[in-house]
Amino acid sequence: MLRVYMMVLALFAMLPAVQAADFLDWLKPSTSSTAKAKQPADDARLLTLEPGESELYPKVAPDGKTMLVVAGKRKAMAISRRLLENGDPLNVVTDDPHALDSFAWHGTDKVTFLSERAGGLGLWEKAADGRGMLRRLVSLAGKLTQPALLRDGSMIAVRLTQEANRQGRRSKDAFVNWETGGYRAQIVRIQPNGAEKVLSEGTNPAVSPDGKWIVFSMAAGRSRHLFMMRVDGSELVQLTDERSVDVQPTWSPDGKWIVFTSNRGHADMRSSSGSNWDIWAIDRNGRNLSQLTMDKARDGGASVAPDGRIYFHSDRKISRELKQARQVKGSVGAFHIWSVALPVAGGKAGKP
Repeated sequence: MLRVYMMVLALFAMLPAVQAADFLDWLKPSTSSTAKAKQPADDARLLTLEPGESELYPKVAPDGKTMLVVAGKRKAMAISRRLLENGDPLNVVTDDPHALDSFAWHGTDKVTFLSERAGGLGLWEKAADGRGMLRRLVSLAGKLTQPALLRDGSMIAVRLTQEANRQGRRSKDAFVNWETGGYRAQIVRIQPNGAEKVLSEGTNPAVSPDGKWIVFSMAAGRSRHLFMMRVDGSELVQLTDERSVDVQPTWSPDGKWIVFTSNRGHADMRSSSGSNWDIWAIDRNGRNLSQLTMDKARDGGASVAPDGRIYFHSDRKISRELKQARQVKGSVGAFHIWSVALPVAGGKAGKP
């Protein structure tokens, strides 16, 4: 035994300084798992943090300077415009309850949303700074949600039709905007003259930057998959196929990537609250699937800025250090806006 020990010491003496340090580290108990546990799950940055307020569903402006969020404080909800640079509030756009699941950018300085303010459902337009007149763009009927205007003046939306044989209630969880308990959900296209065509079953439609394609989520048993089709309903293709819930898709500004919310990392198919929700990306050909956020919190509702940075809401824990850095005291809401980069290396997305 003594001879073996002397041989090890001799070998150590022959090693260069750097290799000797490595050799000593190898002799020590491994601490890699402990060090890894102390590292953040991903490199997400906190953007918005206001006292007692939650912020959800960011939508970045086409010019990349501001964003819209659903801001909630003491059960009062409104669409708020924020600086993209630091998340600071600029103004309230509207507190119309129909706007909370229907607001969208219309150019760089206008916002559209659904409202029944004139005695009937319609799609309205308002300046993003909250000032000036409101203008009704389209008169509508029935129960619609998640509208998107096309360049020809027609509109993509989700038509909800109540059916006697469908049971269940719509989720009251603000994180879940794809469940339509008791309703049949269909993607429809409504022409300026009111003519309507059913394109497919599904929810969460997102129109591509060139205005030619729609990506959306459609149920298959307890799973939900992403599908893509042209705006006239033709050339339907399936992008994802996993025993998971893939929802809330959005496009990168260059049209190459689709960023979405999924529980595929840890899926509980019986309850959305039992799943681990993260932000994922896939290219428009259904390849290069990549996980972009990795946290035990619920990440969702992503929007991609012109520079490729992704903004999303999350109920991640806010540390004391983050509160102190933002000079926020007391309680804060459950959800806030965070951001990560859309990793691109050699033309392919990769894990951060």
